Amino acid sequence: MARLQFLTLGAIALPTALALPSNLPVDIVVEGIERRQYTEPEDRAQAVVDTFKLSWEGYYKYAFPNDELKPVTNGFSNSRNKWGASAVDALSTALIMGEKEIVNQIITYIPSINWSQTPTSVSLFETTIRYLAGMLSGYDLLNGPLASLADDKANVEALLAQSINLANNLSYAFNTPSGVPYNNLIFSNHSTDGSNNGLATVGTLILEWVRLADLSGNKTYASIVEKAESYLLNPSPPSSQPFPGLLGMDISPITGEFQDAVGGWIGGADSFYEYLIKMYIYDPARYSALKDRWITAADSTIQYLTSHPSSRPDLTFVAAYNGTTLQLKSQHLACFDGGNFILAGQVLGAQKYVDYGLSLVEGCHQTYAATKTHIGPEQFAWNPAAVPANQTAFYNASGFYITDASYSLRPEVIESYYYAYRATQDQKYRDWAWDAFVAINATTRVGSGYSSINDVNVLGGGGFTDFQESFWFAEVLKYSYLIQSGEAEWQVGDGGRDAWVFNTEAHPVKVFGGSR
Repeated sequence: MARLQFLTLGAIALPTALALPSNLPVDIVVEGIERRQYTEPEDRAQAVVDTFKLSWEGYYKYAFPNDELKPVTNGFSNSRNKWGASAVDALSTALIMGEKEIVNQIITYIPSINWSQTPTSVSLFETTIRYLAGMLSGYDLLNGPLASLADDKANVEALLAQSINLANNLSYAFNTPSGVPYNNLIFSNHSTDGSNNGLATVGTLILEWVRLADLSGNKTYASIVEKAESYLLNPSPPSSQPFPGLLGMDISPITGEFQDAVGGWIGGADSFYEYLIKMYIYDPARYSALKDRWITAADSTIQYLTSHPSSRPDLTFVAAYNGTTLQLKSQHLACFDGGNFILAGQVLGAQKYVDYGLSLVEGCHQTYAATKTHIGPEQFAWNPAAVPANQTAFYNASGFYITDASYSLRPEVIESYYYAYRATQDQKYRDWAWDAFVAINATTRVGSGYSSINDVNVLGGGGFTDFQESFWFAEVLKYSYLIQSGEAEWQVGDGGRDAWVFNTEAHPVKVFGGSR
C-alpha cells in the first residue's frame, strides 16, 4: 500500500494507512470543529480517498477475505456468507478512485470464491445488490473507461463468469408457483425458509439480473425477474394499494399476492420505487412502463404522504402508512428519496420532482444538523402526540424526535446530497456532504477502521458496535468522493441520457445500448 499523508480535518486527523492506530475507542468532541478547513473539492476528494485506503488497509490486514472488519477488536465477521462482502463491495469505489493496487487485490481474489459453499443462509436480495452488482459494475468499468487498472485481463473476464456462477446458484429461488422468489435460501440442500418475501426484496433484483442477461446473452436471467416484477406492477388484492402506485410490503411467493397494505419509502419498500425510474434510465425502450409506475407512485407520495412537522412546518418529510392511515415516522434509509425524486425529475424533464426532492433533502439535512454528533439517527418521528417528555425541547427546535439513535454507517443522506449537487451545482450540497463526512470521521473512527455507533445524540457516539459495514466502502465513501470530484462519464445529471446508473448499493452499471 502506498503511504498516505496526514490530512487534518479540523480536530480530526486521518492517519496514514500503514500506521494504523490502536484499537482503543477515543472520545472525540465534534462541537467546535473548524468548519470546512478543506475548501477545495480536490482536497476534499483526496481526504475521502485517504479514508477509503485507511479502511481498506484495516480490513485487508485483519479481516480479508471474510465479510467485515471488526475494527475495535481487530477481528472479523461473516454476515454475508463468508464470500468477502467488503472486498466485492469495495471494488467499484476503488475503480472510480483509481486505486489500482486495491483493484487488483480484489479482482485476483474474486475468481477463487465458491458460491455454492456457505455456512449461513443466503439472502437473494443482499447477495444480488452487493455481490452480483459489485462484480457486474467492475466488469463494465474494466471493459470500458478503466480498463487500464486491471493487471490481468483474465481476472476481468472472471467477473462475468463469477456473476453467472452466482446467479445460477441463486436462481432456484424463483422456482415457486407464482414466480415471486423466496428471499432466504439454504444452499446446502437447495431449500428456503418458506417465509413470505417483501416489496424491496422482490423489486430490487431487476436491474442486476437484466444487466447480467444483457452481458451474458442468457435472457432467462431477465425473464425470471421480469415475471416477479409483474406482480408488483399489477398488485393484488386491490386493498394492497392504499394510494395509487403505493403498495404493501409482504408478498406470498405461492400466490404472488400482497398480504398487507403497510409501506412508504422506508426499509422493506424503498428500493422498489428507486428501481422503477432507474430501469427506465437503463433502457427506456423496454422499461417505459416502470417509468409510468414511478410517476404514479411519486404523484401519490406528493399528494398523500407529504408531511410537515408541527414544530417546524418549514421542513418536509414523507410519512409511512398502514392502509390509508399515515404514520408520522421515517428512517435514515428513507433519506434516499430526495435523490431519487431529483434523478427522476432530471430524466423526465419535470422540475416539480426536482423541487420536491430538494425539499426532502433539506428535511434529511436537518436530522444531521440537529444532533450532537451531526450525524442523523437510524429512525425518527414527528407525531406531536407522541413526543417523549425528554425530547420536547429537541422536537420544538428540530422538527423531529429520535426513536432509534444508532448509526450504522449508512449512506442515504450523502447520496441525496450527491444528486442534489449534480442537479443544481449549488455548493451548499458539497458543503453539507463534507460536513457529514467530517462528522462521521470524528465519531465512528476507531481502531483499525470505522464502526457503527450507538447514539448520534451523545458526543462521541455513545459507544461502538465493533462492526464496519461493507456498504461503508460501496456507498458512503463513493458518494462522498463523487460529489467532490470532477466530471467523469459515470457522473449523473450533466445533460442528456446518463451513461451509467447506480444500483441501490451504489454500484454503477453501463446503461443498455448507448451513452450520452
